[in-house]
Amino acid sequence: MGHRPAVFIDRDGTLTEEVGYVNHPSRLRLLPRTAEAIRRLNVAGVAAVVVTNQAGIARGYFSDDVLRATNETLVAQLKDAGAHLDGIYVCPHHPTEGVPPYRAQCDCRKPAPGLLRRAATDLDLDLAASTMVGDKASDLVPARTVGARGVLVLTGYGLGEWEYRRAEFPVAPDHVAGDLLDAVDWVLASSRADRAAQPLARP
Repeated sequence: MGHRPAVFIDRDGTLTEEVGYVNHPSRLRLLPRTAEAIRRLNVAGVAAVVVTNQAGIARGYFSDDVLRATNETLVAQLKDAGAHLDGIYVCPHHPTEGVPPYRAQCDCRKPAPGLLRRAATDLDLDLAASTMVGDKASDLVPARTVGARGVLVLTGYGLGEWEYRRAEFPVAPDHVAGDLLDAVDWVLASSRADRAAQPLARP
């Protein structure tokens, strides 16, 4: 078990606007209050880690170079706002579309938990003390698999998922938040409450 909690964050619809396949860096736009959410995690010492499915690579909609440039734009926009990510983990695969190596049955395409486990190993993260935030039901499943909490945000696809599909969710969210900042505030507040509830060690 690692030593640091994390908030794992889906990219499109959670951290950035949902615009379909982002096939050019200019199409990537931070959602309002995203930078503030990441800054609060930075100040609290909680790792901010993006975990994102990008099957557009497997489908041939954009290249590795475009994805790299898009993520560099994301990092730069956050840096300009005084915030930073601790890691970006991407699954480029699809089980039936494209050609190998991108057409593959993998352990990293959410709802599989591979991206979270890879980040935990690389960054020394405590999965049981961590939270996954996303705008789809499939973002909640890997959280439950690794023993983390799951938060659904109502940005991106989240509002439709929650209002019309919640009865079909394979995993219920531990919390539903308006956006990423609301989710981060809940994570930090609940962590403080958990620490306050722990009995003091006797001398």
